[in-house]
Amino acid sequence: MRPSQRRDKTAPRKSAARATARKSAAATATAAAGDGYEALHSQFRWQVPERFNMAEVCARRWAANPAHAAQTAVIACAPDQPDRHHSYAELQDQANRLSNALMALGVQRGDRVAIVMPQRFETAVAYMAVLQMGAVGMPLSQLFGPEALEFRLQDSEAVAAICDASTLAAVQAVSAHCPLLHTVMAVDAQAQRGAALDWAAVLAQQPAKFRLVSTLADEAAVLIYTSGTTGNPKGALVPHRALIGNLTGFVCSQNWFGFDPSDAAKPSQAVFWSPADWAWTGGLMDALLPTLYFGRPIVGYNGRFSPQTAFELLQRHQVTHSFLFPTALKAMMKAFPTPQDHYRLQLQGLMSAGEAVGDAVFAYCQQQLGVTVNEMFGQTEINYIVGNCAMQWTPTLPTACGSLPPEGAEPTLGRPGGWVGTPTLPTACGSLPPEGAEPALGRPGGGFGWPARAGSMGKGYPGHRVAVIDDEGNECPVGVPGDVAVHRLDVHGQPDPIFFLGYWKNEASTRAKFTGDPANSWCRTGDMAVRDADGYLWYQGRADDVFKAAGYRIGPSEIENCLVKHPAVANAAAVPKPDAERGAVVKAYVVLAQEYLAAQPGRVAGDAAFEQRLTAELQAHVKGKLAPYEYPKEIEFVDALPMTTTGKVQRRVLRLQEEQRYQAQQGRA
Repeated sequence: MRPSQRRDKTAPRKSAARATARKSAAATATAAAGDGYEALHSQFRWQVPERFNMAEVCARRWAANPAHAAQTAVIACAPDQPDRHHSYAELQDQANRLSNALMALGVQRGDRVAIVMPQRFETAVAYMAVLQMGAVGMPLSQLFGPEALEFRLQDSEAVAAICDASTLAAVQAVSAHCPLLHTVMAVDAQAQRGAALDWAAVLAQQPAKFRLVSTLADEAAVLIYTSGTTGNPKGALVPHRALIGNLTGFVCSQNWFGFDPSDAAKPSQAVFWSPADWAWTGGLMDALLPTLYFGRPIVGYNGRFSPQTAFELLQRHQVTHSFLFPTALKAMMKAFPTPQDHYRLQLQGLMSAGEAVGDAVFAYCQQQLGVTVNEMFGQTEINYIVGNCAMQWTPTLPTACGSLPPEGAEPTLGRPGGWVGTPTLPTACGSLPPEGAEPALGRPGGGFGWPARAGSMGKGYPGHRVAVIDDEGNECPVGVPGDVAVHRLDVHGQPDPIFFLGYWKNEASTRAKFTGDPANSWCRTGDMAVRDADGYLWYQGRADDVFKAAGYRIGPSEIENCLVKHPAVANAAAVPKPDAERGAVVKAYVVLAQEYLAAQPGRVAGDAAFEQRLTAELQAHVKGKLAPYEYPKEIEFVDALPMTTTGKVQRRVLRLQEEQRYQAQQGRA
């Protein structure tokens, strides 16, 4: 049993014990039935080869396989345009041409290449091209303004940028301030191209063959900038091996991604879509790359998210697996309370991350979408580390699990012994069966996966040693809040491949992330949680989101989840409001549901009397479900909450706003 799952008999603090007891009691019957979690962890071992390349396992091997080359890799969609299916052969052909072009333009192994494009086929091509030539892909969101772009391009010392019509002008506006940026290439931007190279013209002049650069597994693959609470964003350098580290979480959170645990040779028919931007960890590492790794099609939608668009895409492409942010699910729930009346869905697996899902959305997914949502937790530096696997199977595990043939060129995820490059069948379970099928993980004769609990982050995924630790780096007792952390070494004492290499040009911040030696210590996430008696983690918010009010420690997620259950609330954020007597009181910012307003004749947002009555109603609603000290003493109705481009509520912005208002009032007094 992992240290993070030891049944600690220490009596938890009263407030945390109340919440933990309530959550654990609801799942007693399920837990008693048993699941495959402990066996899954004890049996699993990483196999990380010395050399590994993301592009090789995501595109090159499939294009080289005659039986797979013509299969769809990317389904490109955009408003008012026909859907276009692009094969793995086409993906590799275009990637080879782009790699040759970039090399001719002077891009070398290890150079940073910015990829500033939305979800589209050419974005996938750009990643494969940059990765297979040993360069470092740097995803940049199309939503970035000039300052954000300029800082990242300068700090990363990027030598090239690949854009499309939606992002070219922004990149060109700052390129003069980036002296190392010698190449800008644009897709579908002939009218505004200027000095930028034309994608189609450049690729047409290049050969369709390219020799793969044999990268080390520990070699840098992607540089993703993460926003901190203070200071400039830090660039997290992610190695090629991190994709291996992602796989257990991806497979588990997607309910085995269409594979059959009882028949390892049976192929998957999964189709994936997520609105997550491929310029962020969630879209790149949790959607695009793992889908391509398993040789399945991914839907790329180049347009704005809306609940209607989401349901139309899910139906039109018979999407079986998805990653949807809680904010997206809330919007879908409010807009289509009974989607089955309008759409025919084929969902088999659904993952959500970024914020706590909450039991209202959890129930909606089960009852209306027909699938149990698996919450997942991770961050750019150490992604896909905690979550659920709600798929309920009792598989009969095969006596041998196959490995990929030589063209598969990826590690088997199972027994020790290193690289398996021949189609031999290891006797230990946990390795990949032929042609990219999933690792056959489970326990003989027992349950499969582990039950998802509404509102819980889940447990550490196989291969990751996860714990809740205190300020001194010690594991917290059951029910006591602490920092979610992952140890650099797994439960078998082997290095966990999920870890980033460090922050770009920032060794001090890299070391500060760990409790000790980065090679053998805990890595803090900065996210707070409590662990219950069964090992499930319950999110409490960012370390800087948790606050004290009248002496009580408050986590905003529980309050926000409670508010969203009220039909009037589309979204909510809870923050501390400074108070001279109590230090702080709970304040909630609430976005009203338009459907609710439309159903209330005579009631409109901005009506003081209406908002006063609704405030009292919402306060009573929270009082009736949570502790008395948790209800919001003040509620402010707003049109929208400040959000990150990845769909997370920026509570820090609201918190600073309250502090500034308080200081201004004190100054006037």
